[in-house]
Amino acid sequence: MKKIVFLLMVLMIAGLHFSCENNDTPKPVLEPKQIDVDAQTRQLIDSDNHFGLELFRTISAGQDPSANTMISPVSVSLALAMTYNGAEGDTKSAMEETLQLTGLSRQEINASYQALIEALLTVDPKVTMEIANSIWYRQEFSVEQDFLDVNQEYYDAEVSALDFNSSEAPSIINYWVSDKTNGKITKIIEQIDPLTMMYLINAIYFNGKWKFQFDEDKTSRQPFYMADGSEIQTDMMQTEATLNYMRNDLFRAVEMPYGRGNYTMVCMLPNEELKVEDVVGEMNAESWNQWMQAMDSATVQVHLPRFKFEYEKKLNELLQAMGMEEAFDPDRADFSGINPDRDDLHISEVKHKTFIEVDEKGTEAAAVTSVTMGTTSADPGPPVVVKFDRPFVFAIREVTTGTIVFAGKLVEPEVYE
Repeated sequence: MKKIVFLLMVLMIAGLHFSCENNDTPKPVLEPKQIDVDAQTRQLIDSDNHFGLELFRTISAGQDPSANTMISPVSVSLALAMTYNGAEGDTKSAMEETLQLTGLSRQEINASYQALIEALLTVDPKVTMEIANSIWYRQEFSVEQDFLDVNQEYYDAEVSALDFNSSEAPSIINYWVSDKTNGKITKIIEQIDPLTMMYLINAIYFNGKWKFQFDEDKTSRQPFYMADGSEIQTDMMQTEATLNYMRNDLFRAVEMPYGRGNYTMVCMLPNEELKVEDVVGEMNAESWNQWMQAMDSATVQVHLPRFKFEYEKKLNELLQAMGMEEAFDPDRADFSGINPDRDDLHISEVKHKTFIEVDEKGTEAAAVTSVTMGTTSADPGPPVVVKFDRPFVFAIREVTTGTIVFAGKLVEPEVYE
């Protein structure tokens, strides 16, 4: 009798095990999803990377070497692309050249941005990627309907006529910014100048969990060596995984994926005798592509500080130096596609704000760009150890399209109490 009971128990356990195996839900595929884009969208992405890296290089060159810096090339490009839809004549040509869009028609540019936005938003369910656009204009200011229609169609822009004279107007726009960045950027407008007729705003929010998360138990207080030779204590995270890695005469680089691997963070640590500025100075679209292609799989032990910072920059002078002088000149700017009756309509300000926080679980980042339109009247072997314990460069990109979403440099991590 005991033997029969024992056999029945064994059969029951085996049956339960078989049932569990058959009912297990399939594990999600954690490989990057290929984004197929047409030739025009590929050209647009290349143009955005050219423009974005040139902008980052120019900002960094004129920046205090001790300042943390981060921009979102995609955010700046989208805000200016919406503005570009109202440009005509020489102003239109100058914007095309500055944004590296020469050779693409206006319709091709808009359609390509629409395709890119859709791809970036839907490629990885494990990464939150949100892109929002809006146009706010003075309620008594006449705006061409075609201009509004094209930005609504291709950029899904929210359009609002607003009483700019009301004390509540800045709060309304800033609330939209805060909402679209999940509260990470709460203000883009301080007050509205009586000569301001329109704001064109892009907002981006990114939240990605590391594919290979850092173990919080391995985080410890360690020194971070500043560019001036001083030392601070910071929370240094640690992980070990099979990652993309490369080394050249300038830096060592590690690429750490989020979610299924479409979005990654590339961190570049300058070689001992070099500085962050030496790496940034060599960053352009051609060198960036070569560096990414040179990446190879390796077992890497990464030591990375937790960090969090905000960055803000007015881009007027930089964009003018890059070729957009005419768009800022009230005597020469031609934005008749927005309002044909105001020959003094021009870009009065381009403001860019970013936020990033990196911890053991992942990365949260946001960016807002506002364009203000004004008038005058095998065996892996031992791991490679890369310790980011001094200033370094970083970027967040989508790997299959090559789109650079954020680019920055960390000079001083926040010290957590």
